[in-house]
Amino acid sequence: MAMQTPTNPALKSALILLFFLVSIPLMAQEIPALQDFNQTRLDYNRSGMLILGSWAIGNMVWGGIGASQTSGEIKAFHQMNVYWNAVNLAIAGFGYYQATKEVPGTDFWAMMEAQQSIEKILLVNAALDVAYMAGGLYLKERGLRTDNSRLVGFGKSVNLQGAFLMAFDAIMYGFHHAHAGELPELVQNISLGPIGFSIKIPFD
Repeated sequence: MAMQTPTNPALKSALILLFFLVSIPLMAQEIPALQDFNQTRLDYNRSGMLILGSWAIGNMVWGGIGASQTSGEIKAFHQMNVYWNAVNLAIAGFGYYQATKEVPGTDFWAMMEAQQSIEKILLVNAALDVAYMAGGLYLKERGLRTDNSRLVGFGKSVNLQGAFLMAFDAIMYGFHHAHAGELPELVQNISLGPIGFSIKIPFD
């Protein structure tokens, strides 16, 4: 005779509670296989900060030269590139330092928190990128309406920087999100996401 899957809600609740009582102490332990997983996450962050820093330095050099040799709208465009990327360079430097300083651990819950955190940050950044581009369009449109070439130049620069950051954050999120699906087999029933995680509990 085939065994029937328990359908009693109280029994299912008891099974879920038992699962957590057994699994939480396990997850609190260190899992050596997670060190490689965390190392890859840090490598992605370091590479991303190097790309952002390189973009910032290139724009600052280009902007500094351009601003000194032009006037009007084009000068304003180059000036904003320098201002904007001074901030980008500071962010890239701090981010690279953090990624280099962090030691890849083997603690499960610390890994979960770090993975969720980077995905959340990238999603928030992507939303900000949209706001940047909207602001750039506003500056450009206002400059055209008021015949202010400085605002037009600023707006075009903000649009360029916002578009780059949108592409950068989208690619970084894609790498990190795909990496989250490569957890070791020990935790293969745990799904990571930008707003939390879920644990699959089979009843069949």
